Amino acid sequence: MADIPLTHLAGDAVEVRSAGSAPADTVNPAVVEAMSEVGIDISAETPKVLTTEAVQASDVVITMGCGDTCPVFPGKTYLDWQLDDPDGQGVDAVRPIRDEIEHRIRTLLADLDTQARA
Repeated sequence: MADIPLTHLAGDAVEVRSAGSAPADTVNPAVVEAMSEVGIDISAETPKVLTTEAVQASDVVITMGCGDTCPVFPGKTYLDWQLDDPDGQGVDAVRPIRDEIEHRIRTLLADLDTQARA
């Protein structure tokens, strides 16, 4: 749920890879609806599994509670964003998660000295 908003806000300033340690088969429909409410269509997205190669190719790795299952390499910046899990939640519960992710993305972009789009 964070990769598309990050791409939307950062444009070509960052390359975004998204994956999970135990991804679902499909994107939660409530997440699709919540993102659609802010003009972001993720209906065609599919969850992907996290690979060692994706982590190795990254400068900043943002995890959301994956713990010991996420590979760790020296020289990378790791951020663990503790957020409620939208799995099985309705759109009313997903909205605050979506909004918190956007807030964290904007903070990250400022920390990286990357201008976010309006």
